[in-house]
Amino acid sequence: MLVADFDFDLPPELIAQLPPAVRGGSRLLHVEPSGALHDRWFSELPTLLRPDDLLVMNDTRVIKARLFGTKDSGGKVELLVERVTGEFDALAFIRASHAPKPGSRIQLAEGIAIDVLARQDDLTQLRFSRPVLEVLDQLGQLPLPPYIEHTPTADDEARYQTVYANEPGAVAAPTAGLHFDGAMLDALREQGIRTAQVTLHVGAGTFLPVRVDNIADHKMHSERYTIPQATIDAIRETRARGGRVVAVGTTSLRALEAAALAASAQAGELHAGAAETDIFITPGYRFRVVDALITNFHLPKSTLLMLVSAFASLDTIRAAYAHAIAERYRFFSYGDAMFLEKRPPA
Repeated sequence: MLVADFDFDLPPELIAQLPPAVRGGSRLLHVEPSGALHDRWFSELPTLLRPDDLLVMNDTRVIKARLFGTKDSGGKVELLVERVTGEFDALAFIRASHAPKPGSRIQLAEGIAIDVLARQDDLTQLRFSRPVLEVLDQLGQLPLPPYIEHTPTADDEARYQTVYANEPGAVAAPTAGLHFDGAMLDALREQGIRTAQVTLHVGAGTFLPVRVDNIADHKMHSERYTIPQATIDAIRETRARGGRVVAVGTTSLRALEAAALAASAQAGELHAGAAETDIFITPGYRFRVVDALITNFHLPKSTLLMLVSAFASLDTIRAAYAHAIAERYRFFSYGDAMFLEKRPPA
């Protein structure tokens, strides 16, 4: 398939620049396996779920991953930490008039220094003079997506974070989870719907454009995920009771399907643990774990749009997005949500 198959025209005013006034005050487009579309509100989500369903959520916490400093030459440099690889080490994208060379040093405020170690494709290996997470918390700026045009505020620091965020390491929020508040989670538990966690630290690679014409030629960025034993047990119990596994966001889905793919390759069952994944889900993929998906609306020609097209079919997603644009839904990270039920295999 071609990347152009996943393009669409989006009026720029539909790109949400701010979250809704209250968490969970978004619209929800329900997409049935038949392709039927229903306009709802996110507050109606409990009516779409069944007792014994399991919601799997990504508990990653967004870090203040954007830093500003100066090179040895005095030139300005902007860093976007892509991944924390050790207490003092990280991989980062660097923006500067001339990229700092390995062996050079970047100076931050408060006398903090960063040694430039080596290049790794589009990323640079860095070593901080103080613990990375400590530096980011002190000096970093929240890395809002490039299509959100304002400077991050204190409100963004609260709202560009799920209420169940726990494990620091993401540079982009698992945005489907932004719609949930404590009251919604309590209501779901009272309805007999359980929740479980995975951790996948979303990288800045999620915003990288697909630079090839044929999707088969695209190399997916890699991300690290962890699936606890309690989540594996919850999935097995859900299956035994006839419930559905509902992924909250594409990151939760990628973690579950990556683990299932690895288990399938070893002719084994889904198991707990941590691993790297560069899974690239496109139409034709056979889903092994996830039965339904809660997700936001994604960028044109993006790998995430390809993923949801695999889940619900390309024709269904095209129709759903056209409907959402006509009905003035809000798009992307701070935008509205979709509830997708998996299309049965042809």
